[in-house]
Amino acid sequence: MADVFGRLVPVGGGDPIPLMQEVMTVGRRESCDICLAFTNVSGIHCEFSLRNGLWTVRDMGSSNGTKVNGVRMLSRTLKPGDEIGIAGHKFIIDYIAPEGAPLDEAEEKAENVFGQSLLERAGLQKKPKK
Repeated sequence: MADVFGRLVPVGGGDPIPLMQEVMTVGRRESCDICLAFTNVSGIHCEFSLRNGLWTVRDMGSSNGTKVNGVRMLSRTLKPGDEIGIAGHKFIIDYIAPEGAPLDEAEEKAENVFGQSLLERAGLQKKPKK
């Protein structure tokens, strides 16, 4: 049996989904590593990848989006215990991060283009200071 690198635990109950490969696709298609057979889940919705012991989720152009802790993201490094929303279906990621992993830096580098204006995304305007 392959090593398990962590798991996705459905919020509200259900069987945990083991994360058994370093890259796993999630979507409605049966060819996905994790098949979520719901009409609001895109064919290939998102991808989980394990790099340097940390899981990252990346939206694959889905119609209904991928959220981390309630915020829609294109890509985000995940902390153990983060809540991932896949088209409204919620999971908690359960894994052990390596000791000394730069989790706070990962959060700062999260790609949240939905919180930016179109000009910011295009690099034509600087982010307003708070």
